[in-house]
Amino acid sequence: MKQKKFIRNATPYFFITPWIIGFLVFTIGPLILSLGMSFFDWPLTSDPVFKGVGNYAEMFTRDNQFWKSLTISLKYAAIFVPLNMAIALFLAMLITQPVNGVKIYRTIFYIPAVISGVAVSIIWGWILNGDYGVLNYLLSLLGIKGPRWLVDPAWALFAVVLASAFGVGTMMLIFYTDIKNIPIDLYEASSLDGASPVKQFFSITLPIITPTILFNLITSVISSFQQVTLVMLLTGGGPLKSTYFYGLYTYNNAFKHHKLGYASANAWVMFIIILILTALIFKSSSTWVFYETEAKNGKKKKGGK
Repeated sequence: MKQKKFIRNATPYFFITPWIIGFLVFTIGPLILSLGMSFFDWPLTSDPVFKGVGNYAEMFTRDNQFWKSLTISLKYAAIFVPLNMAIALFLAMLITQPVNGVKIYRTIFYIPAVISGVAVSIIWGWILNGDYGVLNYLLSLLGIKGPRWLVDPAWALFAVVLASAFGVGTMMLIFYTDIKNIPIDLYEASSLDGASPVKQFFSITLPIITPTILFNLITSVISSFQQVTLVMLLTGGGPLKSTYFYGLYTYNNAFKHHKLGYASANAWVMFIIILILTALIFKSSSTWVFYETEAKNGKKKKGGK
């Protein structure tokens, strides 16, 4: 009897054992290793030498590129995150409309999300080319001389933001799923009260999907600091290092300059920055995120009185 009970209790853990092993080997293991490496001078071709907090001290006091790359990534995040979310929410609202062929539009809007970063960079390299690019050609039809997007320091960062916003399909579907779950009765009741579609959006849709907005906000912030592939292939960090993102800075320290210990310290600083930003977002969420369970509990308390 005890043996059967043990087997029954252990069975779920048996099924998740492959995931646990993978998590320990490919996530926790590399995290612990990189933390240890961050305290060493760890060149790729020779033995590591213990430096203590030397890598961190060098980063904060003697490496000017650290501060420049961090500033560029913060600027990128400040533009990319709200723009990305606004586009995704706009597209999600579009594909919820009862029009013919909406499934085709849904597929078209989502396709860029499954294209590899290399393919996206090739597409946008062609679109943003200052000499024969599609975007500058369309601007010329309006009598506007387009800038040299990828070679002008004044425009390169915005060009990367524009290319990054191309893959909003996943976030769009997350918004779409939440919007479709909103009871239609709420919209019908507000229509009877004379509410316009704009008022319905701000009074019904937006408050109800705030938990989803919180999720997408956090994932966007994290992805903005981890942007490497697109900027590496589009601009290579140029021109004049105007798009030398923190992720690219960390990557180059590791695989171009062969300073694995220093790059590990860079990565852990990035982790701490993301952790702080995420904590601040969670802290602020109590003032603007609406949860349906909280509303139900509030109604029960009022009913009890």
